[in-house]
Amino acid sequence: MDLWESLKAKLAQLAGAGNAGGNKMADEKKTMTVEEVNAYMQKQCGFVPRMFKIINTVTPEPGRTFADFYASIFADGALSKKVKELMFMSIGVSYCSPRCIIHVIPAINEGATTQEVFEAASIGMICAGFVPGGTGIPYAFEYALQCLTIDQKYRAGEPWEYLPQPKFDHGVF
Repeated sequence: MDLWESLKAKLAQLAGAGNAGGNKMADEKKTMTVEEVNAYMQKQCGFVPRMFKIINTVTPEPGRTFADFYASIFADGALSKKVKELMFMSIGVSYCSPRCIIHVIPAINEGATTQEVFEAASIGMICAGFVPGGTGIPYAFEYALQCLTIDQKYRAGEPWEYLPQPKFDHGVF
């Protein structure tokens, strides 16, 4: 059996194991309300991405699909979900991506301590100095600091924001 056939067989085996109690995908294909898909995304991802808070009001299926994809990638494996979330947050710091630093929230929900958030954010900050054409360490420091601010506010139960709300004040808006 060649590599391709082996891979197809393994995927079929995994799909069969996931549907042991019947066709899980077919059973779950009922139309979800906005509230249901947002709750589903919260459960699967640990947060609801801002864009899906809007998209889900129009059509909830992409939100459910994204949540399933996310959960499959971030599931515990050789690396724990916590480590994967901290890695993603760290990448967000190194690339100065406000939308990626939201991963501090699911990392905390998976048991990350403030010290772990600090260390992962610090690694991201240092890596920013090696991103070709990137903004560099001084700008990444601001994102590392924002991770710690979100960590502090989230743990205290205070409102937090990773990115200011968009102001459609350019162009025609």
